[in-house]
Amino acid sequence: MTCDKIIIDLCGGTGAWSQPYKEAGYDVRLVTLPDNDVRLIKPERCYGVLAAPVCTHLAGAGARWWKAKGEQALFDALAIADACTRFILFSEPEAFWVAENPVGRLVNYWGKPTMYFNPCDYGDPYTKKTCLWGKFNIPTKNPVEPEKKNRIHYMSPGPERSKLRSITPPGFARAFFEANR
Repeated sequence: MTCDKIIIDLCGGTGAWSQPYKEAGYDVRLVTLPDNDVRLIKPERCYGVLAAPVCTHLAGAGARWWKAKGEQALFDALAIADACTRFILFSEPEAFWVAENPVGRLVNYWGKPTMYFNPCDYGDPYTKKTCLWGKFNIPTKNPVEPEKKNRIHYMSPGPERSKLRSITPPGFARAFFEANR
């Protein structure tokens, strides 16, 4: 059954990961807070699913604050990750599905990732080790040397920091698209 190349971008934030699909004419549907909550949407048949559950309470970069945040923050983050998993399971994507999160707590719940990558593996000159789980074609690497002062690690504090840190690197987004058209 053909799904007319519908790509569902769960928790996609800016839509950077699905942008190459949109530019190529795919029907991209961005499901992200605050307008759309993955926990409340009905799964639908589609060509592919990109899922990037909010990592604020899951990423190892915030480990020093986990205890202070308490268990409820973890439970809330896992509820979103679980909703992404259920969406994928019940939508039965035709071509691929992939879930992304920085190295952190999700390995304890989802198991070993299908692959790890750093943005510098795909042409963006910084590091941020990221896990991918799923059924997809592994993108061809285009490695570059990472910058000496990591822009992610040294990003200034502020209200936009987590949003800016979570944007999918364009080199990776393009490589993923090329491998999973």
